Amino acid sequence: MDWTAEISAAQERIAGHVQRTPVMTTTGFGLDHPVEMKLEQLQHTGSFKARGAFNTLLSSDVPPAGIVAASGGNHGAAAAYAARTLGHQAQIFVPEMAGPAKIALIERTGAKLSVVPGEYANAAQQAQEHAARTGAMQIHAYDAPATVAGQGTCFAEWEAQGLEADTVLVAVGGGGLIAGALAWFAGRRKVVAVEPETSRALNAALEAGEPVDVTVSGVAANALGARRIGSICFGLARGMQSVVVPDAAITQAQQALWRERRLLVEPAGATALAALMSGAYRPAPGERVAVLVCGGNIAPDPFP
Repeated sequence: MDWTAEISAAQERIAGHVQRTPVMTTTGFGLDHPVEMKLEQLQHTGSFKARGAFNTLLSSDVPPAGIVAASGGNHGAAAAYAARTLGHQAQIFVPEMAGPAKIALIERTGAKLSVVPGEYANAAQQAQEHAARTGAMQIHAYDAPATVAGQGTCFAEWEAQGLEADTVLVAVGGGGLIAGALAWFAGRRKVVAVEPETSRALNAALEAGEPVDVTVSGVAANALGARRIGSICFGLARGMQSVVVPDAAITQAQQALWRERRLLVEPAGATALAALMSGAYRPAPGERVAVLVCGGNIAPDPFP
């Protein structure tokens, strides 16, 4: 697949429907080097997910039954928002672990919402059954070309905004976002995967040489809690560097973003920075680094 062409087309397609999120270069966080950041938590519905959702809907013939999506929270909110914006019905399935803040965010879109016992995989199964029963179009959270191309627009946009980094650190759940990064940069910049120790689908797949099921838990599980890495991501990620960080490091980075820069982010949004702060990733002398701040839907919601 010509990912550069697909991402460029997606960028044109979704223009006017998504925010051009700001970037900054900052010092601090106990680091001895500056860090470039892209603040994608300021995207519609609080995460990068709106990009993939809009690209999928705008490049598809949506049936009368509308769309259905399974999500840990952020994808569901984005899919529901995109559907409402474009005039389609939406049915969203989320696991209980999505938490009240993300559940309330989805409810505010007006979508039909079902909260499913268990984890993301349980919600995904019910979404598949709903699609088979009703004919609704399923929007996959991460393992679909239109989703990956949509997420790739984040990195195309960042380069157009003057990204200077040699290395970009990206948090990984199911792999749609980092697949978009790998597809767009295509080796021109180093991409490093960062996952929680307790939700390491890509890290485990790279170790095993193939996608494998992992146990999911921890502070970022409702955003980075995929049980198995997506096949598109795995195909693009072979040989890349992958690091894992403990929950304590994620929480520390989340707190530092608030205390030092007044950036309110969810644990997943702080995970890439946690790799730098904890030393899980140590840049070489002179290496310029960047992190994507990917989500801001914290729990509990500070302003319910």
